[in-house]
Amino acid sequence: MIDDRALAARVAEGNKHAFELLIRKYERLVAHMVGRVINNAEDLEEICQDVFLKVYEKISEFNFQSKLSTWIATIAYRQAINHLRKKKIELADLPDDEKLEERFIADTNTVELIEEDEMESVVIKLIEKLPTHYRVVLTLYHLENMNYAEIGEATGMPEGTVKNYLFRARQLLKEKIKTYLGKEV
Repeated sequence: MIDDRALAARVAEGNKHAFELLIRKYERLVAHMVGRVINNAEDLEEICQDVFLKVYEKISEFNFQSKLSTWIATIAYRQAINHLRKKKIELADLPDDEKLEERFIADTNTVELIEEDEMESVVIKLIEKLPTHYRVVLTLYHLENMNYAEIGEATGMPEGTVKNYLFRARQLLKEKIKTYLGKEV
């Protein structure tokens, strides 16, 4: 497999095959980033395409001060946020913990009990109910294996905020799972 520097150089030269490789290599990352912010499937697909167009246009300016994946994740996150702003969809403000807990408990009471082998699907659904910023940091940390600094760079959040959001997201998810199961996890 071609390394990121060589891949970026070939894409910058206009090599279409290299660009296809770049898309295949990073399409999951882009879909995760955008999907954690945008819920509409049509918008998701359009924004992912826009992300790769932006990557193609700007790759010659990329200087490898960060990893290529972090740079692409940053573009994906910003495109998704800009889409929300254009559509005048407001990002959810952090509600106080008591209201958030009440909302999550109410949500979990509407979910039917499932068998143990379907738990992963339930966890994914519970994650989807978390506020956008929590979903983003959970996805980047656990699914894309980014560290705090990389997540901060991709989202524009300070590293301390990333740590805080990751901690809070895990706590909320744990509580939600406890409530869902009706027992300690």
